[in-house]
Amino acid sequence: MQIYIDGQFFSEQEAKISVFDHGLLYGDGVFEGIRFYNGKVFCCDEHLERLYHSARAILLEIPLSLEEMKKALLETVQRNQLSDGYVRLIITRGKGSLGLNPRSCPKPTVIIIASTVALYPKEAYEKGLVVITCATRRMAPAALSPMIKSLNYLNNVMARLEALHAGADEGLLLNEQGFIAECTADNIFVVKKGVVMTPPASSGALAGISRAVAIQLALDMGLEVKEVLMTCYDVYTADECFLTGTAAEIVPVISLDRRQIGSGQPGTITKKLMQQFKKLTHQG
Repeated sequence: MQIYIDGQFFSEQEAKISVFDHGLLYGDGVFEGIRFYNGKVFCCDEHLERLYHSARAILLEIPLSLEEMKKALLETVQRNQLSDGYVRLIITRGKGSLGLNPRSCPKPTVIIIASTVALYPKEAYEKGLVVITCATRRMAPAALSPMIKSLNYLNNVMARLEALHAGADEGLLLNEQGFIAECTADNIFVVKKGVVMTPPASSGALAGISRAVAIQLALDMGLEVKEVLMTCYDVYTADECFLTGTAAEIVPVISLDRRQIGSGQPGTITKKLMQQFKKLTHQG
């Protein structure tokens, strides 16, 4: 494995950052998870745009231009000789002092890792996920905007621990008002009477790249798509439910909080969207 760090490539064993890096010490930084299929990076421009927007939001100046970053990303994929896989692109505040002050960090650190990923086992896509609603609430947008993909994922980690301890595959996060935000690693959709619905970003959800792709695929299929505030009741009474995410792609959900969703099997529309997503990512 060849890992990019600040313009150079290192083996996994030799790839190192300083213990004084503020990304490690304080979670001060941003990242993107990006998929590539048949050697081609999927939605590359959209991911890089979001990365730079996240960095701008936290006053982090990325030391590479967008075109330079794209070139480094593509070179990392090529050097690792993988056909299908996952890229983790990380920008930290860089090496600094043992204090919160970002001004002690003269230069950000850029890390690009290309490897394989499997968020859920193959059976999950065939049989569907079991999900629970977590007591852990999604961090309020007034505290930290969900639009920023920051390195601090403790909120999500704590919710995922709840799901694991309950024997579930994934955990659903609500916002402070009790409306659905998203799952710990994915956006959520439901289908009811042929209408595809998902929470708006204003509810505390990340405006996911795969989420946008799924919405466009649904529209291309002639389906009505709505962004609406949702509660758990809307999932309990849905005909179908599925999650979207870069690592997860599109994966069906068959139950929430022990309530069977629809028939208890992956739904027809969900399966069609999964097929169209696979066709899109592997075309050409």
